[in-house]
Amino acid sequence: MSGGDSGARAAAEREEFAAFFPQIVRDLTEDMLGHPEVGDAVARLKQVLEYNAPGGKCNRGLTVVAAYRRLAGPERQDPESIRRALAVGWCIELFQAFFLVADDIMDSSLTRRGQLCWYKKTGYHTELGQTLDLITAPVSQVDLSRFSEQRYKAIVKYKTAFYSFYLPVAAAMYMAGIDGKEEHEDAKAILLEMGEFFQIQDDFLDCYGDPALTGKVGTDIQDNKCSWLVVQCLQRAAPEQRQILEENYGSKEPQKVAKVKELYDALGMQAAFREYEESSYGRLQALIGSHARRLPREIFLDLAQKIYKRQK
Repeated sequence: MSGGDSGARAAAEREEFAAFFPQIVRDLTEDMLGHPEVGDAVARLKQVLEYNAPGGKCNRGLTVVAAYRRLAGPERQDPESIRRALAVGWCIELFQAFFLVADDIMDSSLTRRGQLCWYKKTGYHTELGQTLDLITAPVSQVDLSRFSEQRYKAIVKYKTAFYSFYLPVAAAMYMAGIDGKEEHEDAKAILLEMGEFFQIQDDFLDCYGDPALTGKVGTDIQDNKCSWLVVQCLQRAAPEQRQILEENYGSKEPQKVAKVKELYDALGMQAAFREYEESSYGRLQALIGSHARRLPREIFLDLAQKIYKRQK
């Protein structure tokens, strides 16, 4: 398939997925919207859904539909089966939207997907949000000794890889009647590697991405995040460079953030990421070769094509 054909197919799949969203909103709100007792709350739910669920790349939801099409035979490509796959895909997108709203509160972010964060738009400063913020990044409690590669990988595995990569494909597999332990373990091995790369790439883009493309201004340094960049920086830093991190990481002061970024540049973090990206892609190809035995490789290759070299 040529690049043009592939691009046209991807655009058509995105359009089909987006066009199904109003049906999701109707299913969740229509019956109760005019109800005298709960109508206001349901109207609010509709507003929350329409503001926070669309607008992203929808990779997780699109993966469910694409994987289902690859896995199900022609006799199971009927409109009702595809409708079910679209609905499951949107369920995962709603799950993602919930995480993003909570994440933006915790990180005190300003924008998401090119628009004002939901909590900023509604003045939503709850005790819960403040508490989560403090738990995640304790003010003036920067402890760089906690930022190990082992800890980082554990965070990524549970925070990103399972629900962003394994869940959409596993959902499609179950819908297509593939419920064998071996097939799911094989898919998981490939998809957790992909999920780890995706999060590392996200950490890189938080610092080096273009906000015009990513739709958000990165705050990992200010928020004292256990980011791939700081973990790699700590592994390479001389004692005096580690001291710079100790004095400047986890602060919202622009000049301190700038000093951390200068240190990242001095330690060659952009080149380190490009090197990691190449080695991760090689590992992924090897995993697909050894684990995609009973599953179509295209499911994994399509996903890899979407995430490697992305800029947003």
